[in-house]
Amino acid sequence: MGDVFAGRYELVDPLGEGGVGTVWRAWDHRRQTYCAAKVLRQVDATSLLRFIREQSLRLDHPHVLAPTGWAGEDDKVLFTMPIIRGGSVSTLVGDFGPLPPRLVALLLDQLLAALEAIHSEGLVHRDVKPANLLLDATGRDRPQLWLGDFGIAAGIDEPRLTQGPYALGTPGYLAPECLRLGWDPDPRADLYSAGMCAVEMLIGLRPDQDTEAAEALAGADLPYPLPPRLVDIVTRLAAPSITARIQDATTARQALVESELFTDRLPLEGILGDVEVFDQVPELPPEWTPRGPADGHGAAVPGPPPSKAGTAPDAAAPGTDDAETVAASTAMLDHRSAPTRPVAPAATQPAGQHPAQNPAHNPAPSPTPNPTRGPGVGPSPNSGPAPRSPEPGQYTGGQPQTSLSAHTGGTPTAHGGAARRAPRLRGIGIALGLILLGLLVLLFTFWIVLT
Repeated sequence: MGDVFAGRYELVDPLGEGGVGTVWRAWDHRRQTYCAAKVLRQVDATSLLRFIREQSLRLDHPHVLAPTGWAGEDDKVLFTMPIIRGGSVSTLVGDFGPLPPRLVALLLDQLLAALEAIHSEGLVHRDVKPANLLLDATGRDRPQLWLGDFGIAAGIDEPRLTQGPYALGTPGYLAPECLRLGWDPDPRADLYSAGMCAVEMLIGLRPDQDTEAAEALAGADLPYPLPPRLVDIVTRLAAPSITARIQDATTARQALVESELFTDRLPLEGILGDVEVFDQVPELPPEWTPRGPADGHGAAVPGPPPSKAGTAPDAAAPGTDDAETVAASTAMLDHRSAPTRPVAPAATQPAGQHPAQNPAHNPAPSPTPNPTRGPGVGPSPNSGPAPRSPEPGQYTGGQPQTSLSAHTGGTPTAHGGAARRAPRLRGIGIALGLILLGLLVLLFTFWIVLT
């Protein structure tokens, strides 16, 4: 099986490469479910700061893919997020080529909604590109886009982690001003990247760093006519000059709404054309199932066996969300000294009666350990049968038992308490005697010295 991080996340198989790490499908042993885990490729001061920055993003937005957890072990760290099964916009363009303009307008609007949210929090993504625009596997239904990979995101007023005379980002989607030495993160650079993503969706080709949106759209041989209003919005988003660019995501979204390229009145067929968003996540490896590992090793605690007389579940069933409760249940079972005993089905316990007072709860134990019990539960094979608890008042070779407390941990009986107090009183008497003897010796010594 794969590596396990912090005793919780087990790596199953790689799903893709990110800007600063590899994305794996992982099994969460605590939640008993699969998740996507991004493992940093290199751990140094800079990458750790980027990791902290990305995992600390906690935006709750329908188009922002924020991390849900993280773990660190030795020199490796990872953070987790839900698995998005429809691949990316880059995959979609690779499968279908140029996308229908109405679909491009819809996806661009969802991307701008995500940028609107993160810019309002004072963040700049800095790596907006089709590979970071993930899609749910919606098939022929309405598409759902997620903006992910915040590994090089930066706060507008925060110090940069870039070292040297270069900028972080992906050529072709990087705004021209980002290439200048000393450039500070600006939300309008993300808008340029969003415009270049729309260019790629419309023409089906990845742009170069020196590609201009207006020229690329005008010279493309496309199967669809380009709506002039969409071309205007895209070229203004991807304007090389930062001052000629649309200045914020809200303004760009408003222009898209006014274009009426996608409305609820339009049927999905008119928006999607021939495009379908397939499930791009590969099949699980042979040793894994949709419920977890095939051999069951990924369960937090083994589930209960089939109900039979003389058997009992070892712990809570798999799938519980409370790992601490499961662990506590296991610890309680490990301290039981006798195998599970059958309970007569017809016996009932009166209200308010202690279980030990009901004879149906105290039958004789089986002399052999229960074979269905897991390791560490019940007596060891060499421990022999568990001793039988005496009935109330039964002679046990010592003092007669007059109450249940003698074998249930309650208040001691009169005879048992006296027997336990006698050695303690003898010890106290001996100690007092020694102290008195010492005082007498001391007084005798003083008397000798004085005389």
